[in-house]
Amino acid sequence: MKHLFYALKSMLIALIILSASSSCQENTPEETPFENPFAGTSPWPEIRKERLQKLLPQAMAEAGVDAWAVICRENNNDPIAHHVGGENAGGTAVFLFHKSGDSIKSTVFCPIGEATALADLKIHDEVIPVERGASAISQAAAFIKTQNFNTIAVNSSTENELADGLSYTQRKAFEEALGSQASKLISSDALVYEFLAIKLPAEVEIMTQAAQFTSDWQYEAYAQIIPGKSTDADIAKFLKKKMEEYGVTDAWSPDQNPNVNSGPDRGHSHATDKVIMPGDVIQIDFGIRVFDMWVSDIQRFAYVLREGETQAPDSVQFYFDSSIGGNRIALAAMKPGVLGYQVDKAQRDWMEERGSEYVMWSTGHPVGYVAHDIGPNLGGGLLENPANRPAAVKPLKEGMLFAFDGFHAWNLPQGGTKTMSVEETAVVTADGARYLIEPQKELILIK
Repeated sequence: MKHLFYALKSMLIALIILSASSSCQENTPEETPFENPFAGTSPWPEIRKERLQKLLPQAMAEAGVDAWAVICRENNNDPIAHHVGGENAGGTAVFLFHKSGDSIKSTVFCPIGEATALADLKIHDEVIPVERGASAISQAAAFIKTQNFNTIAVNSSTENELADGLSYTQRKAFEEALGSQASKLISSDALVYEFLAIKLPAEVEIMTQAAQFTSDWQYEAYAQIIPGKSTDADIAKFLKKKMEEYGVTDAWSPDQNPNVNSGPDRGHSHATDKVIMPGDVIQIDFGIRVFDMWVSDIQRFAYVLREGETQAPDSVQFYFDSSIGGNRIALAAMKPGVLGYQVDKAQRDWMEERGSEYVMWSTGHPVGYVAHDIGPNLGGGLLENPANRPAAVKPLKEGMLFAFDGFHAWNLPQGGTKTMSVEETAVVTADGARYLIEPQKELILIK
């Protein structure tokens, strides 16, 4: 009888454990599936072909270039390699884009061990295998000597690092192989500028998706804040987790992306362990890289309500309204043909009218393949001679994209300054510019 009692007791305990286990499983929420537009195959290969076919001939014409030679190699490759199909280079290869009648042709002199794979990509008109032991640079130079080029661009530049990928030894070897025709070499600075500054409609669409997620996640991050407990670093970690979930990477230095700052201005910085408190104005400067190619750069601002407050104080609301106003004025000034400094000057006049403290940053910058991309600088509006900043006197063109801020800065009682700098992204169109996504209109309020 005693044994039967213990047996029944054991069975009862097992049933209770089984029931509890089943209940836990039933109550555990399943992971909600989500659509990730950045998963799957990258659209870059097809977009690159279109860029080479449509934008490169136009860029070469505007830069006055007959031929462009990009020399690629393994481990220390040219920064432009990914744009011309040379990212998988092992041995030295020469990618030559050149005039051929009324069109532009691409001829690649490629080590024989890599030539088949490169030809399979169907990016270039002709891939010429270079036998082992032979020199792609020498063969490219021999071909150039049979042509009648007046100018040959190479990636050597004192102004643009993306147009400065040719090493000293590569240039020396190329000049020796060209002989007297080495005098035709010019910097590709203007060519690379014209080629990279314009984005195709398909690229604008991808960057629009990236900008939308960048903004949405910031709103989600603000919703996580518990005043008096959450730190700036906590909010940064939340955004890092969102990036991990979607398989995207940082638009700039990982240590400084995102920059969450609820204290005085810190400039380009990392998020600290400062505790977020009532009365704080919070800035999030955040960007993501999608398909390992295109980046976003968006800033959103919030205010932490004090006890008894249902809205921001009049002063803080004024600062925010001033920032939004400056951003709208900058957008209205962005038109084809307008020079970069003129956009900055339009906002600077507004800042003076609204009583803003001085802000050192330019109103905006090109954005695309990197956060600070190639193109006109939207700065220099206060310079006596804006031409002292060459990028500030470059004209805006249709297809350029800019990340740009609306500024208002004020002095803090405890010292230092705080700047509202709501940052949006816009694309220049034929008759003006338009935001990629809905801009921030209301200051985010945190209870």
